[in-house]
Amino acid sequence: MDHEGNGKGTRHAGASATLWRMAAAPAHILILEDQPSSMDWLIETARSVFPTATQQLAYSCAEGLAACSQPVDLALLDIALPDGSGLDVLLSLQQRQPQAACVMTTIFDDDTHLFRALQLGARGYVLKDQSREQLGTMLRAMLDDQPPLSPAIARRLLAQFQSPPAVATPDDGLTDREREVLQLVSKGYSVPQAAKALEISPNTAHTHIKAVYRKLHVASRAEAVLAARRLGLA
Repeated sequence: MDHEGNGKGTRHAGASATLWRMAAAPAHILILEDQPSSMDWLIETARSVFPTATQQLAYSCAEGLAACSQPVDLALLDIALPDGSGLDVLLSLQQRQPQAACVMTTIFDDDTHLFRALQLGARGYVLKDQSREQLGTMLRAMLDDQPPLSPAIARRLLAQFQSPPAVATPDDGLTDREREVLQLVSKGYSVPQAAKALEISPNTAHTHIKAVYRKLHVASRAEAVLAARRLGLA
C-alpha cells in the first residue's frame, strides 16, 4: 500500500511531448488515494495549482473505476490500493476518456511499475517524497508540455534508454483459443462478452483467461493488456 512522502499499441518515454500535455487547465480532477495524509497532500496541491477545478475523491480501486464514468481532465492515481491496482483505473480512463491526463503518484520507483504505467498511457510519474511545492510545479508545467517526473524517475528513464536493447522474450505457450480470448479482453471486452463473440460458454472463457494469467505471470487486467501488446495481440 502506498504511503506519503504503434511498436504495437505501447507508449514509451520517447513518445512525442504532446502525449504529456494538458490542452488547458483541468476543470475536473480525480484523486485516487487510500492514505489520508497523502490524500491531503494531493488535494491541497491540486487546489493551489488549479483552484477552479472540481475534485472527485476515490479511496479504493472500486471507487476509482466507478469515477471513470464521470468527466475527468486530470487524474492523480495511487498504484497500490487495498482492493486492487491504480493501473486498472489508468487503463479504464485511457479506454473511456483518452484525453484525460493521468499522473501516477506513488512510492514505487522500480522499473516494473514505472514502465507498466507509461505503457498504459500515464503522462507522468511522481514519487511521494516530493514536497507540495515541487508537485505543484510539476502539474503546472504540464500546460507547457513538460512531463511531471520525479528526478529519480527521470534518471531511471535515461538509464533505460542508455542500456542495450533487451532480448525479445519467447512465446509463452498460449493456445490459439487463449490468444483469442486475451486479444478480445485487451480490446475492452468483458470475459462474458468475449465468450459470446467466440461462441463458447462463459465458464470456458474464464478457464482460458485463468490459463492466460498463469502462463503470462500476470495478476490484473492491466497487466494482461500489456502482455497482449508484447505479443502483438493488441
